[in-house]
Amino acid sequence: MAKYGEGDKRWIVEDRPDGANVHNWHWAETDCLEWSRNLLSKLLNNLKVLDGEGNLFIKINKVEKVEGEAYVNVRKGKIIPGYELNVVLSWQGEAKDSEGNSLLKVDGSVEIPYISDENADEDPEIRVTVKDEGPIGKTLKDAMFSKGKPVVEEKVRVYVQSMAKGGPAKEELESKKVEKSGQPVAGASVKNAGSVAPVVEKEAKKEVKKEVKKEGFKSISLTEKFSCRAKDLFEILMDENRWKGFSQSNARISKEVGGEFSIFDGSVTGRNVELQEGKLIVQQWRFGNWPDGIVSMVRITFDEPEPRVTIVKVMHTDIPEEDRYGNATVVENTERGWRDLILNKIRAVFGFGV
Repeated sequence: MAKYGEGDKRWIVEDRPDGANVHNWHWAETDCLEWSRNLLSKLLNNLKVLDGEGNLFIKINKVEKVEGEAYVNVRKGKIIPGYELNVVLSWQGEAKDSEGNSLLKVDGSVEIPYISDENADEDPEIRVTVKDEGPIGKTLKDAMFSKGKPVVEEKVRVYVQSMAKGGPAKEELESKKVEKSGQPVAGASVKNAGSVAPVVEKEAKKEVKKEVKKEGFKSISLTEKFSCRAKDLFEILMDENRWKGFSQSNARISKEVGGEFSIFDGSVTGRNVELQEGKLIVQQWRFGNWPDGIVSMVRITFDEPEPRVTIVKVMHTDIPEEDRYGNATVVENTERGWRDLILNKIRAVFGFGV
């Protein structure tokens, strides 16, 4: 191995006092969560949905909550965004009579439970609630959903496109490209945005398939057949008392989207991201012995091709290769746990063998 100052300089990443990532040799990761909050607030705050149509007045007040994770990885000029967000908005509506007199004012919320790079090409699920469920309140709620949904979807698409272009790392990338081409940096982000950004976005889409997984993380996939209804299996996985029964350990499980859970005596904790009864469970999972800040995603789908025969597919992504103590058996143990401690235990305890 060459000593410092010797050897081929192409293989040396210099120590720079300015902290620069020389030649973009390593991954450069930018945390985009706060940037995401600011952009979504800018896009969605004080947004009119209806302004008198049908004597209804509806507007989105503001973004109340943005939770989850958002980051942009850059390597050799390639952009690889990653994000899984839960967004909650507040809205208010008013119904008036033909003479302009107020009939009812209501408050409500809009939840977008899962904005993710995995479904960037799809419109996200949107849920609308209202505090007053009377006839007029329901009319306002239905109007908010039918008229407000496309408005919210449009703004979410703007966010998704901004992340695909690099999010907060976009200007730095464009400046580096301009410097490399020998053009002056001044005004580069304005002058070259039209030509550089589409190229970067196009290259990013090509690279995403190759490098979408963060280095040091793995995924597992399991498919099992059960002799039961899909609804039965869904209910078992979402019921803390049944968890306690088949796992012989303590469990606390919320049945609400956004609700938290704790299983296997607290060694696994997480949050519900998306729930469709008898069809889908999407959750964030974290094991207690993982390094701090690491959260994985679990997606469980239920298919009942014939009565009382259910196919369960488990996709568990973003599993670290090592735990906080350096043990490199995390992926193997996670897969064994799913098969032996959950799926096979359910089959045995509830008599769902095929």
